[in-house]
Amino acid sequence: MNLSFASTHSPIGFYFKQSPRDFVVEEIPLYSFGGEGAHLILKIRKKSLTTFEMLKILSAHLGIKESEIGYAGLKDKNALSIQYISLPRHLAAPKIESFSHSNIKILSATYHNNKIKLGHLKGNQFFIRLKKLNSFNAQKILEVCSRVAQVGIPNYFSYQRFGKESDNYRLGLEIIEGKRKIRNKKIQNFLISAYQSYLFNQWLSLRIDISHLIATTAPNLLSKALKFYLSCDEIPLEFHDIAYCKMLQKQPHFFKIFYGDFLCHYPFGKNFILDETSDLIAESGRFMRKETAITGLLSGKKAKASEKEAGFLESKFLDSRIKSVGQRRYAWIFPENLSFYYKEQEAQGEMNFFLPKGAYATNLLREIAHREIIEETKEELESCENEILFGD
Repeated sequence: MNLSFASTHSPIGFYFKQSPRDFVVEEIPLYSFGGEGAHLILKIRKKSLTTFEMLKILSAHLGIKESEIGYAGLKDKNALSIQYISLPRHLAAPKIESFSHSNIKILSATYHNNKIKLGHLKGNQFFIRLKKLNSFNAQKILEVCSRVAQVGIPNYFSYQRFGKESDNYRLGLEIIEGKRKIRNKKIQNFLISAYQSYLFNQWLSLRIDISHLIATTAPNLLSKALKFYLSCDEIPLEFHDIAYCKMLQKQPHFFKIFYGDFLCHYPFGKNFILDETSDLIAESGRFMRKETAITGLLSGKKAKASEKEAGFLESKFLDSRIKSVGQRRYAWIFPENLSFYYKEQEAQGEMNFFLPKGAYATNLLREIAHREIIEETKEELESCENEILFGD
């Protein structure tokens, strides 16, 4: 699955293998916990366990159903992960003090009125250690991090989403086509969502390619370049308008905005569409200032498709056969608190950063490295076949 890079720097050499020592993720809750209520809230540190494996262990010890345990997101197995869970207070409180496990540590406990639900988190704070890194490549990483902090990165679904053989989306397509049946509803939903994720990634990669094309093509030649690139005879009339093409080039952000795009206030807010009265240069400025971000479509019954030029580019990645709800997802995100420190004697680099929920740390690492890193980590990662949301 070849996806385009937003950046244009040459690949950066280093070694990364996901492990509890070199990959740390801490969940940031969506809200503060009240200290009172019917639910026991535990802050838990785990390693070498999936979230589901952790839940099974707690369920067995406490004698409660796994479905009664609330959690906001799924965390990788080969990581040191800190996350919050909720338990029914009257069932868990009497037994939790006797709980002990070599790979699970309870860091703190409090109470709250509501059960934690999937998606109830702001995002995640990450620490990543890079190895076999020389000083030249470390300096390149510093420069790329500075640029990423300013302009952000494409919000691809990372390889974890697609399974060990990167073909979960093919199985999802077969389900949509009626060629395959899966009895387990959760697995079926996951495979369909992998297909939705694949379509999203392909659309986003196309938009990145077109943004590069706009940046490097004379306005009077853009229509011909687009026809050639898209292998089509007809494109929206706006792309034949030289003034419009010049306006696209003048947009301050690299990722170009078109009429008909759905944007969303960042990092939380409502979607809104850009019509012909919109000032695309001004909107690109808001995007550059991290006030808004472009969204892409995860096909479904209730998700709204883009219109006009944006809709033309999105149309080939729609699938009306998908009967799930669907949604629009941020196509672009802005890592926060991004820092990099180089330890020359150890030939290692250390990165710290925050990403909003649904974003993948390995995707940021891929953009910085400007190369695929899947082969360094793929066999060590959980395929997440039980995951039913879009990221964690």
